[in-house]
Formats: sequence, structure tokens, C-alpha cells
Amino acid sequence: MATEIGARTRPAPLRSGDDEFVALATELGEQIAGNAANHDRDNTWVDAEYKLLEDAGYLRLAVPEELGGLGATIRQVCYAQAELARHCGSTALAANMHLYITLMQCFRRRNGAPDAEGILRRVAEEGLVLMTSGGSDWLWSTGEAVRDNGGFRVSGRKRFCSQAPRANVLATSAVYEDPEQGRQVIMFSVPMTEPGVQIIETWDTMGMRGTSSHDVELTDVYVPEERVVARREWGRLDPALTAAGIHIAPTAAAVYYGIAHGARDDAVDWAMTNRRGETPVYEIQSIQRLVGLMDAKLRTSWWALVGSLDEIGDDFGPDAGTLTTVMLAKRMVVTEAVAVVDAAMELVGGGAFFKRMPFERAYRDVRAGQFHPFTPETTLFYAGRLALGGDTSVE
Repeated sequence: MATEIGARTRPAPLRSGDDEFVALATELGEQIAGNAANHDRDNTWVDAEYKLLEDAGYLRLAVPEELGGLGATIRQVCYAQAELARHCGSTALAANMHLYITLMQCFRRRNGAPDAEGILRRVAEEGLVLMTSGGSDWLWSTGEAVRDNGGFRVSGRKRFCSQAPRANVLATSAVYEDPEQGRQVIMFSVPMTEPGVQIIETWDTMGMRGTSSHDVELTDVYVPEERVVARREWGRLDPALTAAGIHIAPTAAAVYYGIAHGARDDAVDWAMTNRRGETPVYEIQSIQRLVGLMDAKLRTSWWALVGSLDEIGDDFGPDAGTLTTVMLAKRMVVTEAVAVVDAAMELVGGGAFFKRMPFERAYRDVRAGQFHPFTPETTLFYAGRLALGGDTSVE
């Protein structure tokens, strides 16, 4: 007995009633999608694509309207980023490393940081692009800071500096051996034009190849005291680092969700194009189940993500409970995103193995989501430690 595959139903829209930026992300995504595979193959920076985002004001997405930006909330940034990542994961992830720091500056401004408004105005008015090494430093920062002339001299190499070819400012940290308080981590920013700052082109990776997340070498770079935004004990979470985790977890998760959503759509389109006509019932049922499985994983993981944002609200603090909430959601999104891409490849079959197909790139790109702190396993340990009354200032 055989049957036919009917017309594809439209996938659930990747937007909510209060989101106004998905249309912008869609328009930009359609322009950048065509060159995504070339950047991946050639291991090149998504230069022209990033310029499109800048020209359209996308990098001003999270800057408040009164400061010259588009005024997107963290929730709206997630919707836009998920849509952009459907078209090019590398461009979306590179932009995310600027957008989440912008959201952090909004958080700092709301909480009285005197320098935050000036930074946000520069993002809106000058096109300032922000970069971080936070994911590689995390609790155990690298690099050495020594006292000099009222500030610090800093040396060290910083890894995973996404969008390094374009960024103007690096937000990073270094270890200072305080004679009274012991080993401390100072968190600071440094202009990329500062003497002693050099990009080392190391980025040749399995996935997310277009992000150009090169190393940045700091050699005897002078950091005045006023650029130091926080200090913490080495190896321990403080409010500043906790706040960074709270802002990057949902926005980064949205990128990996978008990659998986794009793979799902490509697989369904492929099935509709290549499996039409007389097809054995067992094969039809297998296809239907895989599509249903992908949609179930996508919907429930997205519900987890937006539900976590609803739970923490707009007036959240940098506390362990808030961090755990968004990290658990990120864990679900990134693990389910991997499973969705795998299911998409299973649906397509052996054809998905060809590099000319979009699935092979999605397969590699989506796996990067498992390496952003907290990792999926660390998230479980941290959540369990919180539930059992343990010390959540350490990972």
C-alpha cells in the first residue's frame, strides 16, 4: 500500500504578539543567507553581512529609544536573534556577543552605573561595537594585572573573542595579586586601538566559522582605574559575572534555537520536494513522526526560554535563583536544538551528509551551544547545589 505526502503546513511563526523586530531580522536574514555557506567553507569573517546589520540599525537593537536605539527588551532580542540565526548562525552569534553586552549596559544603567549611559549613547550614535572574552575567562580569568601609575598594566591572551575583526572595545578581565585581599579578578574594558592590543588569527574551528572568534593578545596594556568596572575573588561568581550570565544565557540560546528551526524547515521543504508521489506507508509514517518530534522539541524548548524570561520579569537582580532559571532554559534549548538538527538529517537521509546541503553546517554550528558557560552538565550541578542550599558563588 502506498500514499502521498500532502501539502506542507506553515510552521508556527517565530514571534509573539508583542514582538516588532522579527520582521527586521527576517529582512536581514534573507539578504545574508546566500553567502553563509561560503563563509563556512572559506573560514572567513561575515564582513559584508555584519555591515548590513550595522546599516539597518540592528546592532542598536537593545539600546533604549531615548538614547538613540530601537529599545528592544531581552525577550525581543531573543525573538529577533532566533529569526536571524535561521538564515546564518555565525552572523547571529557574532551579533549576539555585542547585543548581550548592550543589554548588560542597560542593566547597569538601571542600577545606577555612572558610565553605562555614555556607552549606550556611543553604541547608538557612533556605531560602537562591543566584544568580550567572558566565555573563555569565566570564573578562572587569565592574564596578569600589575599596579602602575594609578591603574594597571595588563598582559595575557584572551580566547573566543567573537567579531574580533570589527569590534571597537574588548570587555575582559585579568588576575591581580592584591597584597591585602589576595588573588583578585579585575573586570575592565580596553579599546582595540590601544597600544599593546593585537588580534591573533587563531579561529579555524569545526563550526561557527564565520564569527572570527580570534584570540586577542594584550601586551603591557595600560588600564586606568576608571575603566575597572568590578572586582571579584578569583574562582567565585560575583554580581557582575552573574548578571553577565543572566543576559547571555537566553540570547545565546535563541541563536541555537534558530539554527535548529532552520534545519527543521529545510528538512520539511526537502521532504515535500523529494518525497512526493507514491511512497510506502511506513516511510510516510517515519517522516511524519520525525517532523512531529522536531516540532515538539522546538515548541517546548522555546516555551522554556520565554517562560524563564516571564518568570524573572523585568526587574531581576544578579542572584543565583535568576541565573539558575535562565541557565536551565538555555540547557533545554541547546540540547534540544542538537536533537532537532539530528532528526532533520535522519529525515533527509544520506543526502544530508553532503557538504553542499545546509544540514552539515547546521550539524556543526548547533553543537557550539553546548560550550557556552554554563555547560549543560554544569547547569544541573549548579541547580542542584542551589536546591540543596550549597555555595552558588562557585561553579
